[in-house]
Amino acid sequence: CGARLVIEVLVPDFNAREDCLKTVLGARPDVFNHNTETIERLHPPVRPQGNYRRSLDVLRRAKRLAPSITPKSGLMVGLGERVDEVKETLRDLRAAGCEILTLGQYLRPSAEHLPVAEYVHPDIFKEYERHALALGFKAAACGPFVRSSYQAEEVLAGAQFRS
Repeated sequence: CGARLVIEVLVPDFNAREDCLKTVLGARPDVFNHNTETIERLHPPVRPQGNYRRSLDVLRRAKRLAPSITPKSGLMVGLGERVDEVKETLRDLRAAGCEILTLGQYLRPSAEHLPVAEYVHPDIFKEYERHALALGFKAAACGPFVRSSYQAEEVLAGAQFRS
């Protein structure tokens, strides 16, 4: 059929264990996805098991260890972050070598999870997308219904177009 299979992996931060990172990268996926999830200030309540700086380091190390593999990360908004904090996070992600971004609206999955602080207007998502592309992301999917795997094939194709 002539189609090429593209493999994207979504990984945890492995508690900064480089041996785990090398194992995943050794499988040679096309896209290495580690979701940062939120801004640095909100990381403790949103991802208590994670660490913002460690997440950035995972992306940075993945890019260093396997330069041909495309790093990707995702964020949720609507948890109480400010626009300037999201833009700072986008700068941090780019500085870590991240090339593809997904950014979507946080929706509370259950009563045990954090409540939604704000439903972000679609125009703000467009602003985030413009900002991400201006920073040099090869692709950015930003919108209320965007999730980590949102139109992954199309987003990757857009990134390859910008290469």
